[in-house]
Amino acid sequence: MVSEGQSGMPEMANLLTEMGPPVMELFAPKAGERVLDLGCGSGFWSEEMVKRGCEVVGIDSSAQAVAAARARGVDARQMNAEAMTFESEFDGVFSNAALHWMRHPSRVVAGVTRALKPGGRFVGECGETNNVRRIVGAVSAALEKRGIEIENLHPWRFVSKEEAVGMLEAGGMVVKSVEVIERPTVLPGTIAQWLSVFANNYLFCLHPKEREAFSDEVMALCRPALLREDGKWFADFVRLRFHAVRP
Repeated sequence: MVSEGQSGMPEMANLLTEMGPPVMELFAPKAGERVLDLGCGSGFWSEEMVKRGCEVVGIDSSAQAVAAARARGVDARQMNAEAMTFESEFDGVFSNAALHWMRHPSRVVAGVTRALKPGGRFVGECGETNNVRRIVGAVSAALEKRGIEIENLHPWRFVSKEEAVGMLEAGGMVVKSVEVIERPTVLPGTIAQWLSVFANNYLFCLHPKEREAFSDEVMALCRPALLREDGKWFADFVRLRFHAVRP
């Protein structure tokens, strides 16, 4: 997994960390709990939970992210979330803006269930099926114009509310709540800069000399819907926020 916010312009990279407070509020960590931060990225929220008195293990597949989290004093480990080996040791699993980077979320859910103690909770937020739909639509149109199909290039896997409930229940969890939340968010830069930080897959299939023109075309297609009157761009985020418990 390549967690959102690990490279590129710092302001853009911090964007989704800054969207985390509602997820943390729902998770409600308590002093003395042992917590797994799934897709911990640079460890911002892991560090916050440590400050609240939790014993935290953060995992991420990115060596760069793990190094950044360790620099914060977090017990961070480089690990594929689809192949976790934890057994009944966590009171809670927290995940912010990470699950949609994992290609086989049902495997992740099975690992989370094993990792939790009976009664432990899994709380997280990820992209819903309609997340950044306008941006992806513009990218798709610009790629198709160049004879390139988009389907195998997506860096994410977004799921619907129904899919999420099905995966959580099939993984042995009891679903307490699942919400679909529209979160249109002002960007600290342009759509092109957002693509360069979070969706390089779409750019890397093009010759380097083509990428600037491609990005300009995507921005032109997005402009009517995603450029505000004050000149600021926003992303059409739609998030899936859930709370499930291991029986």
